Amino acid sequence: MYDDKELKEYRDLLPTPTHFEEGFDWKTIIGAVFIGFLMMPGSMYLQLVIGQGIGPAARWVTIILFAEIAKRAHSELKQQEIFLLYYMAGAALASPFSGLLWNQYLVQSDAARMLGVTEFIPAWIAPSPESESMLERTFFHRDWMIPILLLVGSQIIQRIDHFGLGYALYRITSDVEKLPFPMAPVAALGTMALAESAEEKEGKGSWKWKVFSIGAVIGLGFGAIYVVLPIVSGLIFTEQIRLIPIPWIEYTRYTEDILPAVATGLQLDLGLVFIGMVLPFWAVIGGLVGLLITFALNPILYSAGVLTRWHPGMGTVDTVFANNFDFYMSFGIGLGLAIAAIGIWSVARSLKGSKGQMGTLHDLFHPPPGRGDFNFWISIAIYVFSTLAYIGLCIFLVPSFPWMFFLCYGFIYTPIISYITARMEGIAGQFVSLPLVREASFIAGAKFFGYQGIEIWYAPIPIHNYGEATVQFRQIELTGTSLRGIIKAEFLVLPIVLTASLLFSQFIWQLAPIPSASYPFAQELWHLQALNTLLMQTSTLEGNSVFYQALNSGTVFSGLGFGLLMYMVLSFFGLPVLLIYGVVRGLGQSTPHGLVLEVLGALLGRYFFLKKYGPMWRQYAPVLLAGFSCGMGLSGMFAMGFALIMKSLSHMAF
Repeated sequence: MYDDKELKEYRDLLPTPTHFEEGFDWKTIIGAVFIGFLMMPGSMYLQLVIGQGIGPAARWVTIILFAEIAKRAHSELKQQEIFLLYYMAGAALASPFSGLLWNQYLVQSDAARMLGVTEFIPAWIAPSPESESMLERTFFHRDWMIPILLLVGSQIIQRIDHFGLGYALYRITSDVEKLPFPMAPVAALGTMALAESAEEKEGKGSWKWKVFSIGAVIGLGFGAIYVVLPIVSGLIFTEQIRLIPIPWIEYTRYTEDILPAVATGLQLDLGLVFIGMVLPFWAVIGGLVGLLITFALNPILYSAGVLTRWHPGMGTVDTVFANNFDFYMSFGIGLGLAIAAIGIWSVARSLKGSKGQMGTLHDLFHPPPGRGDFNFWISIAIYVFSTLAYIGLCIFLVPSFPWMFFLCYGFIYTPIISYITARMEGIAGQFVSLPLVREASFIAGAKFFGYQGIEIWYAPIPIHNYGEATVQFRQIELTGTSLRGIIKAEFLVLPIVLTASLLFSQFIWQLAPIPSASYPFAQELWHLQALNTLLMQTSTLEGNSVFYQALNSGTVFSGLGFGLLMYMVLSFFGLPVLLIYGVVRGLGQSTPHGLVLEVLGALLGRYFFLKKYGPMWRQYAPVLLAGFSCGMGLSGMFAMGFALIMKSLSHMAF
């Protein structure tokens, strides 16, 4: 894995800088307010309408706007200021209170009533369906006070926790073990797309701006058809005009005779083509292989009487849920165990083989000057404090659950899996997780310690995987941004995020029930998400749990064996190991309809653009994707603004 040719191309995209700056000044302060109060509502609205927010667009619009203002003020935006605006936009658009919109749906959902768990959902997550706040559709009610306070408290701990174990592992894997983090340059290049280069200052122009502009124009054109036309026409006429169906074209009922128990369809989102160009080629092809295996396997399983819950007439959502229940949930657990075993073995092998390349403990306590690092032991103290805070909250909220589990989560499992993931991210750009560890421990608590209920599923338990955070710290380093600027930005953005998120969640809920015809994506997919979520939670209730009916140990071991066998075959023939991660994604039995365009993008990127532009295509692709995301988001912002104004006017009393 360490010598994979494709990974080497990615990790060589950007050199590590020697000069660092904070980038935190008045521009970033105004930018945080601008994003929080002008961009966030559009992102939340589009997430409910088409299933994706305007995160990238909000970032780029902010950067472009402030760059133009700076030019007119005879100034310029430095690369570090651009990255800090980009970073804060990501934090501001997280919108934690939008989770309350999901909670209010969950407690009132048909899925909760079908599975008989409505009465067990705790009041500190959402009030009961009979609450006045549900009828009035408002969060500004005493019944929502505890859920809101709990969410604020957990957000504060989470932002502090960001600089705990994740930062410590970054120092170990990057500074001491010298791992390359091959995927970090891809993300860093996207954020640096609008940074003014030396060529620009000399008046020669920059390829980044040209490529970004091409992507933005394509995004604007496609967004006008995909987003603006349906939303605006729905406000003017009685029905929306949709030239491209959202979220996909449904074919399952037309192919059920040829491909029984197979969810078929096509998602015509052009953004998937650009994503396919950026993702590692073999990971995308692996996804296609996994999907083809599913197409061949499902009819066989149906004929053999394994997929018993599927019947003709089902659409994508019902087909995916029925197949998950009968086979793919258990098979996916086995595949996940195989991936975890491969990751642990790879880490052990790389530790043995990379000792000659590693630094020393001196590098751990003496980081590069100017990078803004703080003492290594402070990060360990942050990790201990945040973990104890999580444990305290869990004991207070779920006193009947054995507290020893919380200690094991926070101080045994979390550091081990985080280190394994950090090394896998550093070596191969892959995330590792052990499937259902959290769920298995909840079931053990119910089976052996007498716990009954579903409160534990909503508690902020300290089971985290901080390995992924190491990639973000590496991105910060590659852009030449001092960590001190990031810390200041965190302090600034948290109160803005909490305030704006609550206000706009309330406003959007007031416009129409969620989900409803006004929010087509939520109306189409939230029912499936609720079924999958609540199915698992029934495992800790008394009686014959629906989860136990879906779990099959033989299928779990078959998934484990399939994953390990496939890895050995790939290794024997010298094929890219990224294939297996793609296959697991293809077998994941989520909605597979977008994979076709991803594969198209991967093929175009590898066999046309890479041949035409050579190694520079690796740098062009993420910038092109950033531009497309910006154009799509601008279209979405226009549609969102038009919709919010029209709907607000319709609620006014004349």
